[in-house]
Amino acid sequence: MSEEEMKPLPVLGYSDQKTSNVDLVNENKILEELILRRITQLSMNDDAQFDQRSLSIARTKIQEGFMWMNRAIFQPQRLEKIDYVAVQDLLLSIGAAE
Repeated sequence: MSEEEMKPLPVLGYSDQKTSNVDLVNENKILEELILRRITQLSMNDDAQFDQRSLSIARTKIQEGFMWMNRAIFQPQRLEKIDYVAVQDLLLSIGAAE
């Protein structure tokens, strides 16, 4: 029996994923949230004066680490083709091109 393939989000560069990969990333998201909540607890602790800058860096690095771990699992790819008309339309819609 082959593992079920999950369709990706409609985000360019992402491909279909095995159910086990989706499960791994979902587990990672839970672990990440638990760690981030711990950092939040430490940053709100009135009894101890913890270095807020260091906690902020810790939060950023944890988020970055989990992002890279999840990218390692999902392995998004660069785009093969770009619709330059769509790019120009996008830039015009956000006011980035004249």
